[in-house]
Amino acid sequence: MYEGQILEELERLYPDARPALHYRTPYELLVAVILSAQCTDERVNKVTEVLFKKYNTPQAMITLSQEELEKYIFSCGFYRNKAAHILSASHDIIDKFGGEVPGEHALLKSLAGVGQKTANVVYAVAFGGDAIAVDTHVFRVSNRLGLASASTPEKTEEQLKEIIPRSDWSRAHHWLIYHGRRVCHSQRPDCANCTLKNWCASFNGTKTR
Repeated sequence: MYEGQILEELERLYPDARPALHYRTPYELLVAVILSAQCTDERVNKVTEVLFKKYNTPQAMITLSQEELEKYIFSCGFYRNKAAHILSASHDIIDKFGGEVPGEHALLKSLAGVGQKTANVVYAVAFGGDAIAVDTHVFRVSNRLGLASASTPEKTEEQLKEIIPRSDWSRAHHWLIYHGRRVCHSQRPDCANCTLKNWCASFNGTKTR
């Protein structure tokens, strides 16, 4: 079982790991995370740079029709669903929470269009909560390394919470994302230059769980 060594090395490699999405408020982060589904953070940042000049509060956002919002976010992909989710969540924030994004995990998940991953990111990043958001990078890297052995993001999250100290949940999420972007790529992982390969279940053909 090499979880401790893997986590120590990830922390050493990425001590300053932080969100790549640009935001100034919990609401901006919420919108950016919704847009980031199956889209690069770089693309999302370009879109929100324009969108947030006028529409960076739920009150401002709902002045847009769905069709108008779709034009702003078209390049992020799945723009119809994302526009619907953003507008629905904005209405919920206004109608149920006085115009402010709620800081409790369960309340975040109650917003229309907000699932577990989005709620985890906003709760951890915007409000300092303890959460592990399992995106494609976290899912891929944690299962390759052997930190998890699961077929779904939900199960992966459960397993990661079992082995990672609660105080490190949010930081570990970012460590795994950075490693997925820089080394453990989806198609061609750079195993030759990976300092985790001695403990990696995939590289060594073993399972640590």
